[in-house]
Amino acid sequence: METTLKRKSTNPIVSSIYTADPAPMVYGDKLYLYTTHDEDELVNDFYTMNDWRCFSTTNMVDWEDHGKIFSLDDIEWADARAWAPQCIERNGKFYLYCPVKKKDSGMAIAVGVSDSPVGPFKDLGHPLVDEGDWNDIDPTVFIDDDGQAYLYFGNPELRYVLLNEDMVSYDESVGVVKVPMTQESFSKGSHMTGTSYGEGPWFYKKDGLYYMVYAAFAEGKNRNEHLAYSTSTSPTGPWVYGGVLMAEEEGGIFTNHPGICDFKGHSYLFYHTGDLPGGSLFHRSVCVAEFSYNEDGSISTIPMCDGVEEV
Repeated sequence: METTLKRKSTNPIVSSIYTADPAPMVYGDKLYLYTTHDEDELVNDFYTMNDWRCFSTTNMVDWEDHGKIFSLDDIEWADARAWAPQCIERNGKFYLYCPVKKKDSGMAIAVGVSDSPVGPFKDLGHPLVDEGDWNDIDPTVFIDDDGQAYLYFGNPELRYVLLNEDMVSYDESVGVVKVPMTQESFSKGSHMTGTSYGEGPWFYKKDGLYYMVYAAFAEGKNRNEHLAYSTSTSPTGPWVYGGVLMAEEEGGIFTNHPGICDFKGHSYLFYHTGDLPGGSLFHRSVCVAEFSYNEDGSISTIPMCDGVEEV
């Protein structure tokens, strides 16, 4: 009996440009992957990021490049730092939440709206969240079974707002809620709050349990980010630290960023490395690994890998 060997993808997923901060979204029979874009040439020897990109697949091996779908040029009130996004669909429209540097101010969260998952996205014309500080980065969005949508974000603190059904405003009577940054919730670590929580939250629900995955800093000096997770039986906590999701990479590139989804019966963790030629702290590349949940909902540490099998 003849068996057909499954094809396997190759990490990094994208080799034509530097990409980071992967945010998967499953819609229909496709997985859409939204990323940031590290420019080849740096300005002021810092993250130089001007636009957001989208890629899609039906089988985890063949990826279609949809190019630039939203950029700083589309946001009149912003002037730099097209950082980690996430996209979600509601009522036939797609909402892309993006952190950007507001002109003459700190970081704020923009929203691009489109009728298509691959854009083009149109800016609201004003920030969704703007606290006038540097904490408003790395938005992660989730709509619960009861229809309530949540937007979590933040570095060094984890914060959230309750999105209204229009997905472009939030319940201002509740306002921006600051999550208690306790060691029970996020473990002891070397980040500014004294916990391991750093940035890049990814919020989702599976089998009745809420997960908060994030970029984390272990105890000790000069640490690179690893990925960790916490869980809760409520969408607003309290959170309980679960463990290390992906270990700190030896000789790593300082940052990592999680994105998790289920697609065609498989669970995937997207992350980034510096594995492309010329890769560095400011020139990163998106990768993916398959994983499984333990019976109690916990997740064992996931190793970085060369790629995943075709589905």
